[in-house]
Amino acid sequence: MKLTAEEKAILEGKEGQTKAKIMQTLVEFGDLFGAEEFVPVTTDGHLVTSFGIGLLKPVYRIMDEIIDAGLKTEYPFTVDPRPIDYKNVKCGLLDKLIFSKIMYSQQKHYEEQLSKIGLRNKDSFTCTCYLKEVGNTPKYGDVLSWAESSAVVFANSVLGARCNRNSGMLDIFGAILGKVPKFGLLTDEGRKANWIIEVKTTKLPEAQILGSTIGMKVMEDVPYVVGLDKFLGTELTDDVISYLKDFGAATASNGAVGLYHIENLTPEAKKFGKKIVNEKPKKYVIDDAELERVYKSYPVMWKNPESKPTLCFIGCPHLTNEQLISWTNKIEENLKLSGKKRVQLRTIMTTAPAVLKKFSETEEYKKLKSYGIKFSSICPLMYTNNPIAGGKPIITNSNKLRTYSKSRYYKDEDIVKIICGVK
Repeated sequence: MKLTAEEKAILEGKEGQTKAKIMQTLVEFGDLFGAEEFVPVTTDGHLVTSFGIGLLKPVYRIMDEIIDAGLKTEYPFTVDPRPIDYKNVKCGLLDKLIFSKIMYSQQKHYEEQLSKIGLRNKDSFTCTCYLKEVGNTPKYGDVLSWAESSAVVFANSVLGARCNRNSGMLDIFGAILGKVPKFGLLTDEGRKANWIIEVKTTKLPEAQILGSTIGMKVMEDVPYVVGLDKFLGTELTDDVISYLKDFGAATASNGAVGLYHIENLTPEAKKFGKKIVNEKPKKYVIDDAELERVYKSYPVMWKNPESKPTLCFIGCPHLTNEQLISWTNKIEENLKLSGKKRVQLRTIMTTAPAVLKKFSETEEYKKLKSYGIKFSSICPLMYTNNPIAGGKPIITNSNKLRTYSKSRYYKDEDIVKIICGVK
């Protein structure tokens, strides 16, 4: 990489050995991917590592060194959701023991470390930092140092910001240094699509299944999606943003997509049209039959596939306010069909603290509470990622949670019937 005089000085230790090591790490990272230079980070950070896992001792040592050196991130940052919430997500005695004494034994200490280097506030824990209620919403062209896969793909695709899919700690290093190596999705060339995806379904596809289908096909490549605007329109309304949030999360977790373009809808597709598609792109047609084929291919990872579910998680990534309202209506309709007054399965809806605060002032919130729904800002994945909770028959409408745990995926129309007891 070609370094400026200021960057060379940092690398040589003129601003301390800790900052020099951070610079050296990012230089080697840039060299690995063919970056020629650094570019400035222009807005708030978002860190993927939110969990105080006891085994991550090197992370805590690095954090202590950063704190002792008096370093902070150039901009404040948000961070992924916490892994535990004993108040709203019921845990047995053994669960609590594993969480507090073994898995997440360093949670309190780690959160104290995060606060010292630039965490915005105690309510900044969410994977949907970009939502308006949370406020960490990059602008078109902003350069980011983020690592959370669903947030990165949303920022790149829906907002037109620029960020590579970094790993944990690299997002912290870039945020402290205030610059990141320029390669991949930070470049004009790297943002060009090399797939054209033709959506030829008879109705709006379920976001999670369509995203999964595309992600597993294109992997880390950039897709240009044609035909989806027929259902979503050409404006990024709140409902469309909710759809693209889930769609993008599935492309990123079932594949490794960091950026997608949707014709006539996402900002770069509207601005450049098919000029952002490379010559001779690969093509993939998705119809109703293809979506159903992918859906039926999902494995059931439960020890006993015939078990009755004991828990349902809805909201991975965290739900938007509009989705919470929509789920209220769905549950109300299905409870009427079943003749029940409350849900028949313990159901947790997860959302950002700021979104939950806003939603708690609505009539829909009161309805869901009366139906027996619980709310949390937990990370469902972190909750299920242990030997005890991971072995329970949990259902979800999240393709990300399905991929990273043993949770069983159901379509929205099916999962609402299950939780409401509709036969």
